[in-house]
Amino acid sequence: MAPAEVIVVDLVLIDGELGMVKLTADGVLEAIEYGEPSRYWTVKKDVLGFVVEGKYIRIKTVVEREEGICCGEFGGDYSRKDFVFEPFSEDAKNRFCFKLRQYLDSLGRPKRLLVFVNPFGGKKSAIKIFEKEVKPLFEDADIQLDVQETKYQLHAKEWLGPWMYQSMMVLFVSVATVSLLRSDSKVVNGLLQRADWQTVFKLPIGVIPAGTGNGMIKSLLDAVGLQCCANSATISIIRGPAPAYTFFRCGNYLTRKYQILQRLDACLGLVADIDIESEKFRWMGSARMDFYLLSYSTKDNIQCSPDWLVSVGRSKDNKFKTIQWTSLFLPAPGFESYGQPTSYRLYKEPPVKALGYQGPDTKFEDVEWREIKGPFVSVWLHNVPWVLRTIWLLLQQRSFSDGFLDLIVVKNCPKLALLSLMTQISEGTHVQSPYVAYLKVKAFALEPGALVDEPDKEGIIDADGEVLARGRRTYKCEQIALMSYDKLQITVDQGLATLFSPEY
Repeated sequence: MAPAEVIVVDLVLIDGELGMVKLTADGVLEAIEYGEPSRYWTVKKDVLGFVVEGKYIRIKTVVEREEGICCGEFGGDYSRKDFVFEPFSEDAKNRFCFKLRQYLDSLGRPKRLLVFVNPFGGKKSAIKIFEKEVKPLFEDADIQLDVQETKYQLHAKEWLGPWMYQSMMVLFVSVATVSLLRSDSKVVNGLLQRADWQTVFKLPIGVIPAGTGNGMIKSLLDAVGLQCCANSATISIIRGPAPAYTFFRCGNYLTRKYQILQRLDACLGLVADIDIESEKFRWMGSARMDFYLLSYSTKDNIQCSPDWLVSVGRSKDNKFKTIQWTSLFLPAPGFESYGQPTSYRLYKEPPVKALGYQGPDTKFEDVEWREIKGPFVSVWLHNVPWVLRTIWLLLQQRSFSDGFLDLIVVKNCPKLALLSLMTQISEGTHVQSPYVAYLKVKAFALEPGALVDEPDKEGIIDADGEVLARGRRTYKCEQIALMSYDKLQITVDQGLATLFSPEY
């Protein structure tokens, strides 16, 4: 292979000693020092930016940390390390800076970011993480920031709605959120309300973990062996790749409300209780999920009140609860044998006078739906292998934009079998259980029902870590939910959004 063309090469002083630096057309920066081995940096991956300090040029780089070494308060996969040299003339300095800037600009990195920071997620540390770890990296990469701190639940969605900031495309290049998984869903829904959503949605969206959920960014980073941390996520945004990403749309016919989601948890006692009820332990951070799972599993050995038993998904006679739901779906290729044929057809959503996104153009009239009837312990529908940082739903690697969704149904099973499943969730091996049905679907509908043993009590439908619908006599059932406890219909919009993520 022929050596790459040299864009610029200069004699310089490195630590006061004569040396040479050169930049090649394939983006390799090389420093050659007398008597020392050459040092190399790949501009695309290793160089954040540079700054001129008098007669010196400081190249701001990141290096991979050695395994087992955690520097500073936050840690992560990368640490900062600068390279400083002195050109022999002003002309040489200007020429090198011009060529390096030209190459960095050719990478398509973001120039300006609109950043939403949710101060309420996890241990309420998002602001601290942003100020101490995220912001300095963006500044080193010469990225201008417009930071918005969210004040209430739907703040980000309203801020990005069709009636505000119509000139956002002129002002901002990309959008990033620093918070929980549910916050980036609000950003997505806010962008889709805009009349110019097709244009705006070409903006890449970045997610930086600072909460207890973060299943989406965990899935993206884990796929290339990176930690789920602000350090790795921020550098992934700076580097700029933005692959297509599939979201799915949840529609509720009765309330005419729609949400763009990344996962749907439909259950009482196994997922929704863990996700929603554990909110009372949010001060524990990500450990709240493990604590709740442990409490759920060891309840037989603890003396407690019947009310507490109900709060962890047990009935007062200490039996696990099951719910009589029906799951209807269009199977993906290879999964046509699951379930039973049904006469269900995708209902046409009523026309809505709205300026924004109206959902995917689905054509499922001539295909056969199938169904799996309850009772179920839980129903999960998602498009990422990790639901939380500690809950791994799938062992196999999957595409994030293949146009299909993963459906996991936990059937009614003995108590010991269910407890065993719960211990396997963190490793993803629970899908191998005979009590679990795993399949891929092109579309999905849920007909929610009541508890098998308590017909006057229904369940909770949890979407992206937030209550989507509450049935009768459920936890905080007096609160108004986003949708009614009625039939939900899920359709896929393949490659709807683009996300900043590591290259695969």
